[in-house]
Amino acid sequence: MPDPLGFLALAVPYILPILGAIAFFFVGRFIARKVSDWLAKMMIGRKVDETLVGFAKNLAYIGLMAAVIIASLNLIGFETTSIVAVMGAATLALGFALQDSLSNFAAGVMIVFFRPYKVGDLVEINGTFGVVKEVQLFNTIITAPDNKQVIVANGSAIGDNITNYSTNGHVRLDMVFGIGYGDDLLRAKGILENILSEQEEVMEDPAPSVTVLELGDSSVNFAVRPFVKVADYWTVHFNTHEQVKLRFDAEGISIPYPTQDINVAQLGAWQTDTRGI
Repeated sequence: MPDPLGFLALAVPYILPILGAIAFFFVGRFIARKVSDWLAKMMIGRKVDETLVGFAKNLAYIGLMAAVIIASLNLIGFETTSIVAVMGAATLALGFALQDSLSNFAAGVMIVFFRPYKVGDLVEINGTFGVVKEVQLFNTIITAPDNKQVIVANGSAIGDNITNYSTNGHVRLDMVFGIGYGDDLLRAKGILENILSEQEEVMEDPAPSVTVLELGDSSVNFAVRPFVKVADYWTVHFNTHEQVKLRFDAEGISIPYPTQDINVAQLGAWQTDTRGI
């Protein structure tokens, strides 16, 4: 019959280091989170850009956790040099397997330092339109106008055209409204100008413009282009469209539908009537 005390005596030298390593890991993870949070708060207190804050916080946490994992394995009995060698080989293997992820990481570093956009900017990246919520190590998080969260790989963002609407602090809305050919052009233009001037969100400098854009197939089209702050983009867009409809209806200005003239030719007398056949 096995001796329980003998088995326990043999197991204790192995159990205690394992328990100690587990305890060290969880304590180390707690400290890593606290340190990365402290770093972020310190950077925010010094008014460092939010984009760099989030990036540095994630990078610090990953670096600290790598140190915690190595130390935990060392407590179990693994040689530190062996651990570093194994992790180096694993990193090399992962580097070949995860080339896209590494390119996304490199792109993230470029975004943080060259700053084509930052947190809070209204952008269009890789076909996605919205506000930058966060720049992570590998991805950029964008909040779309319908409040959906879109994740764009940093590599795709850097490799594609980036349209930043927030760089200059204000943006221009490009809207088109049409009236009928029989309507008073100058009167309609005055109504459009009044609609813009009555909105507090529309900037006076640069001044908004209302010009005739084109003589279309069934309408005379105006280009209506006010400048607004980024935060007022959708407010002015929606209000302008609503007011144009209401004011045009009240003033008797028509908003024409697309029309098409169809000419029906009369049949010549030479054509044979076959109804009786």
